Order: sequence, then C-alpha cells, then structure tokens
Amino acid sequence: MKERRERNFRILEFKQNTFDIIGDVHGCFQELIELVEKLGYERHNGIYIHPQGRRLISVGDVADKGQKNISCLNFWIDQVAQGGAFWVHGNHCNKLYRYFLGNHVHISHGLENTVAELKAMTAEERGALKMRYMRCYESQCYYLLLDKKRLAVVHGGLQAENMGRFSGGIKAVCLYGETTGKLDASGRPERKDWAACYTGNALVVYGHTEVPQAKLVNNTIDIDQGCVYGGKLTAFRYPEREIVQVDAKRVYRHTEKPGFSKEVR
Repeated sequence: MKERRERNFRILEFKQNTFDIIGDVHGCFQELIELVEKLGYERHNGIYIHPQGRRLISVGDVADKGQKNISCLNFWIDQVAQGGAFWVHGNHCNKLYRYFLGNHVHISHGLENTVAELKAMTAEERGALKMRYMRCYESQCYYLLLDKKRLAVVHGGLQAENMGRFSGGIKAVCLYGETTGKLDASGRPERKDWAACYTGNALVVYGHTEVPQAKLVNNTIDIDQGCVYGGKLTAFRYPEREIVQVDAKRVYRHTEKPGFSKEVR
C-alpha cells in the first residue's frame, strides 16, 4: 500500500482497489451485520474479513438516532483497528468526538440516544469506549482519495477543485455538504445540491443527506437511504459500481422527508 497522509485527508493506493462503501448506519446494528454478511464478509475472531481481500469503508454517521449505537461504534472501531477498514468523519462522528472531549454540544438530533446508552454503562466501560473511540477517530480523516484519485469517499460533499486540499471551509462541506447560509423549517442549515454542479473525473461516494434511492448524478452517488427512517442500508461496491442493500427492520426515527415512513412502528 502506498499512502500520502495529511492530517485531514488521505490518498491511498492498494494493489487491489476493491471496496465496499457503507452508507449512514445511525445505530442500525442488525441491518449493518446483515449487509456486511450479504457482501460476503466472514467473521473471524470478532472481525469481518472478505475472502477476496475487499475492504470496508464507512461514509460516517455510524451512531445516533437508532437503538444500537454502541454496538455500531464498537463494530467500526474494531474493523478499523484490525480489519483494514476506513471510516471517514461524519458530522455525528465529529459531534460525539467533541462530546468526549468535554466540549459543549447540544444533546440532540440523535446524540441523546447514544448518550443514554453510554450512561447505562459502568464508568469503567464508558471510559474504555471513550478512549477507543477517540483513538480511532484521530486515526481517520475527513475524506479519502483512492485508486489513483478515481474514487473519493466523503460524508457530506467534496468538489473536484478541493481534492488534495483542506481548509475550514472544506471541512464544513465534508461534514455537512454545501449550504446556502439560510436555515430550513426545522432550524437546520439549508443545503445546496452540490452534486448537481459537480464536474470532476473522480467518482464521489457520500452520504449525510438521506434520499430514497441511490442514483449516479454527475459521477457522484449518495448512499444514505435512510435506514434509521425505515428505508434501506446501502453498500456501494467499487469498482463494480454495484448497489447492495438490506431493508430496515423497522422505523426507528420519524422524518418529514418524502419517500420515508412517517410513523414509528
């Protein structure tokens, strides 16, 4: 493996550039395991390994909103540490990191579910998870460039001119996508459709904005199909450009967005 590692992004080259990129999990642990096994990964000593040497990549937002947040965090921490996986920072990942640092963060938008699970643990268990998570988070980055920069993986968004660069503004787009500077009806930043004007040669695989279907748009694909809202958990197989999905077991959280169930069952 060849690696150019910056503080905030990584450019990686492998002899075998075969990846399974998984969308926003948000605490849906049962669906995560079902999807990983559907992709052909096999469990060995607690770690999921693919017999053909494929690697897992998370687009971020592993926890919050769902009901098995600690299990999802432990899964990805172990995969990064021992299974050769990667996990780009999502906005919820970043918020949990800041929470563990002791910074003032609002316990809302799903973080309250993760915090409730943390409080149910013993102090020793909670401290151990905190250290494992912070170590894992600090080992990862905001975006990945893979396969001779033919593939970019990010949580929120990444324009072609910013690949191989980093700044405070690029960080915000990586975490949240591009915004208009206004707030929507729910009080959250109003988002631009950055993919609609993307013109880069690299395929960008991202999540963050839940959409009912994973579709290629200008060489980008959003693989957050709102599993926590009763949609699907999606994996994008590269270089095959194949979509593999599993259905949500239930609706875990309410959303007003069209295309998702509106009542929690």
